[in-house]
Amino acid sequence: MGTGNGHHPRRLDTCLVIAVANQKGGVGKTTTSINLAAGLALRGRRVLLLDLDPQANSTLSYLPYEAAGLSAYDFLMDVKLDPVTIVQPTPVPGLDILPSRISLAKLESRLVGEFDAPYRLKDRLEALRRVYDVIVIDTPPTLGLITVNALVAASHVLIPIQSSYFAMEGTDDLLETIDKVKARPNPNLQVLGVVITLHDKRTALARDIYRQIYEVFGDKVFETVISKSVRLEESPAYRESIFTFAPQSSGAVEYARLCEEVLRRV
Repeated sequence: MGTGNGHHPRRLDTCLVIAVANQKGGVGKTTTSINLAAGLALRGRRVLLLDLDPQANSTLSYLPYEAAGLSAYDFLMDVKLDPVTIVQPTPVPGLDILPSRISLAKLESRLVGEFDAPYRLKDRLEALRRVYDVIVIDTPPTLGLITVNALVAASHVLIPIQSSYFAMEGTDDLLETIDKVKARPNPNLQVLGVVITLHDKRTALARDIYRQIYEVFGDKVFETVISKSVRLEESPAYRESIFTFAPQSSGAVEYARLCEEVLRRV
């Protein structure tokens, strides 16, 4: 598809759909989603960031609240709506966002009992897969129907795990959910990898946690570890990715490395 010379990134033959998932809150899911999406766009891919978290933190990292307009809720509930009308550009060249709003919180109760409930997102993404090289999905911190929709629609799942004492708590449930999705609705789903976030490499505890996570996930653990960083926490308030907000920071270097690893793995 690409020209094959060094100037253009390899265009991906099929659209990669990466669900960033972990039902534990506070593990750096949104930070990873917004910076992975921006980093891949800066590498010349056409990227859509799909915010499926009713808290809308990914959306607010790129758009002012009043700018959101139609949202992921409309996208999933109104099948007649052209998804392209909901998508908005971000300040990052090549990166668009399909925004979330708090209304998404009603989605589960609206979809329960619908026979196509777990497939709703997969069906709706068809039109967008043709437009983008990569779709990054930020999921809510629960294993409900929204996260299941993301896993059914995804080609890959990326799991951020916080480098903390309770890091592994709940990962069994997540892995069980991934296995269930692979068993039936989406046999092609692959675990792209586990990224350790909010890591403080100065502490012995952090090194222990790293070992524990590695024992469970082995070579699925990305070599890149995302350190705890004030810069990463600040950048969304300025509606910027880490790459323009603090391009020299450890966060920018680490997320750039993570993007390279992701592209190598797919």
